Amino acid sequence: MQEPAPHDLAALADEHLRKARAASHGRSAHLVMHDGVLRQSVIALVAGAALDEHNAPPAASLQVLRGRVRLTTAGRSEELGAGQLQMIPKERHGLAALDDAVVLLTAVND
Repeated sequence: MQEPAPHDLAALADEHLRKARAASHGRSAHLVMHDGVLRQSVIALVAGAALDEHNAPPAASLQVLRGRVRLTTAGRSEELGAGQLQMIPKERHGLAALDDAVVLLTAVND
């Protein structure tokens, strides 16, 4: 079985940030990898765009590739910048772009 080709995260970040800037809702997302319960997605958000509060998967992390975002949960928020990696809380949460931003979401769904 042939191994899949590696992904260029910098190129994907550029591509989806361009798409987000052109989109009326200011967002663009792409499922990069899907292997059983593992999913990795690149999500681009223009400054001011957000992902509304939603339920958390059983396990997930967020790596900021570009810009700054705010990860919010009930009663608290955390600002993350490029290069930072954070576990996603196991509770309802939202994500807002403080600058034009691109993140890599890694989630395990059962």
